[in-house]
Amino acid sequence: MERRPFPRTMRLIVLFIRPLLMVLTKRDWQGQEKLPAGGFVLAPNHISHLDPFLISHFMVDQGISPRFLAKDTLMTLPVGGRILRNAEQIPVYRSTAGAAESLRAAIDAVEGGSVVTIYPEGTITRDPAAWPMTGRTGAVRVALATGRPLVPVMQWGPQQILWPYSKKPRLFPRTTIHVRVGDPVDLSDLEGQELTEQLLDTATTRLMDALTAMMAEVRGELPTTPRIDVHSLSRPKSNYKP
Repeated sequence: MERRPFPRTMRLIVLFIRPLLMVLTKRDWQGQEKLPAGGFVLAPNHISHLDPFLISHFMVDQGISPRFLAKDTLMTLPVGGRILRNAEQIPVYRSTAGAAESLRAAIDAVEGGSVVTIYPEGTITRDPAAWPMTGRTGAVRVALATGRPLVPVMQWGPQQILWPYSKKPRLFPRTTIHVRVGDPVDLSDLEGQELTEQLLDTATTRLMDALTAMMAEVRGELPTTPRIDVHSLSRPKSNYKP
């Protein structure tokens, strides 16, 4: 499977971080053969502040250079911002015009052959049992605009190391990081139509349903409460415990 080369900065990041993750975690990765060739949108659930590192580990081992949408404020940091820019991460702007521009950059990246990771929830889940919430529409917007696949990727395990919004990691015993790659979400019936909110919500619901189903299979259980609406969220809760 032909992939874009890794930027030099990303190669250096991988050189330092991957050996650490190999020591601290165990891996249960399945479905890699479903990853398409060329550019596409990778859409994982979000359950821990560690997610970017662990999803990146999975991507690197598939020969994919990780590219994420990152908060624009991170890009302005003296050192960290320079690292993110040199690693070809894509800034997300909070203003309406800026948000549109960030998606334009993601669209250009996918059309140029990159794999761009977009967390559809836009934030770490607030579900007390760590189930996926409803999604925002950025991932499906980019997929529909480019005509490239929208690939759901479910992860389970990062929350065992660092629970959502917790500051106390638990490194031992080593946690198994479960990753499942799903079939690309079928959006064929929505292509070529006006991107109304109803259409985008329909596509996003399909994506979140796929992520939830994959998580249910790994966990051996089903959600017992309705999906939390990301648009109703306030500040993160601080009393979550695994």
